[in-house]
Amino acid sequence: MEGDDDDFPPEPSEHSHSQRGSVASSVTRAQDLLVYLASDSAVHLTLEGLGCMNAQELGRNVREALNIPNSAVDVFAFWFCSPLLDLQLKPKHLPYKLCRQWQDLLYRFTEAPPEDISQDEPCLLYKRNVFYPRSKELQIEDEGVLRLLYGEAKMNVLEGRYPCDPEHWLTLGALSCAIELGTGLDDQTLTPAIREKKLSSFLPAHAALGGGGFLSTLRGRGGRNAEMEQKLIKEYRSVISSAATGSSLEPIALLHQYLRSCHTLPYYGCAFFMGEIDKPAQGLLHRGGRKAVSVGISLEGVYVMDVKEKHVLLGLKFSELSWDHSYPETEGDSHILWLEFDGEEAGMPVNKLLKIYSKQAELMSGLIEFCVELRSVGESAAAGTDGEVTPSQEPMGRETNEKTQERRQGKLRRQSSVVCSRVHSLNTINYVDDGKEIKRLKPKRAASFFTRQAQPPTYSAVQVTESLEQG
Repeated sequence: MEGDDDDFPPEPSEHSHSQRGSVASSVTRAQDLLVYLASDSAVHLTLEGLGCMNAQELGRNVREALNIPNSAVDVFAFWFCSPLLDLQLKPKHLPYKLCRQWQDLLYRFTEAPPEDISQDEPCLLYKRNVFYPRSKELQIEDEGVLRLLYGEAKMNVLEGRYPCDPEHWLTLGALSCAIELGTGLDDQTLTPAIREKKLSSFLPAHAALGGGGFLSTLRGRGGRNAEMEQKLIKEYRSVISSAATGSSLEPIALLHQYLRSCHTLPYYGCAFFMGEIDKPAQGLLHRGGRKAVSVGISLEGVYVMDVKEKHVLLGLKFSELSWDHSYPETEGDSHILWLEFDGEEAGMPVNKLLKIYSKQAELMSGLIEFCVELRSVGESAAAGTDGEVTPSQEPMGRETNEKTQERRQGKLRRQSSVVCSRVHSLNTINYVDDGKEIKRLKPKRAASFFTRQAQPPTYSAVQVTESLEQG
């Protein structure tokens, strides 16, 4: 994620002299530059003085090429992305300089072997700024800006970065059909149009193609596709009917509807980091091991997701957690991001501590601290808020009613949703009182646990029950 220039190596080392990034190597003459968009398209620019051009100056050129109004200057930012690392650039950063330092950054923030690092190349992407408030997105009326936001959100849904429940990704897929194929298609026209673009262009891969394995093979991929195709067409009819009687079938209205639906996902707009957590000990030999996770951080909170299963393991707002990061003390130790939160064990309230192993722990900790500071400034400016999203900012306008209903029903028990935390499946350190078991760790406080004990804890563990509530 973002960092000051001093956070990065001052000069490229020997192993980065051969860097072949998308930023051209010459700093004096006019050079070609490809800036990629989340939709896999690219903007081709020819610029002079690229080597000394910062991200803010480069942004003006990209907005001009894309006909994006200057009012959207804060919506997007430049990112360097590769399979090994994603970093958002600050306006003052020099893309050419950071591209030449890419291998140094990979050595510092990834566990990738040297042979992978030597072959890795970053792409320069122009995509959503992680610090742009989601509440402002629905105020945007420029269709070009909305389509860029839509393309990125859709990509994250299809690739599983935004885990969704089946009813959610079906609705999003149907909205994509309406946006990309049109709103006046009958079944005879819609079916071949979907097949031409492929089902995977509208639904996540695990939904469109099935989970694989023996049962999937026995059933047949064709049968699975046909079933999902019919569900998608049915949902398309429902979406078109609702839009026709409600808001509008105009492209801007449909784009707003897609983004509004994505806003209900707590991790929308997150920056993502790679890490691992301890698995709970299993079997007679108490074997554990580690599980790969994706850690999403945004202005709203921190979300730990299972990379393989595509569901949330832990979701915390900043008012519900304390955090810190630690460096390796001896050879073989790991960089660790520590998340501390309220929970319960055997019916007793305890503090839980989750260890996330990652060389990106320093980046994650810095981003959390910056987001907490931004929220604090915003809350001070908006008197009467207590860290929660105000009713005027609520994405769907139903959140207040849902919270009221949740309080009436007691603890949330819907475990079938991929959005719900699965605290019971985490291998955490549990303690009470002053945390004697972790004396040497002094978490930074987004909100102190001990000053909050007089009030009911804001975090409630999701419980597994035999009869699952559907909310």
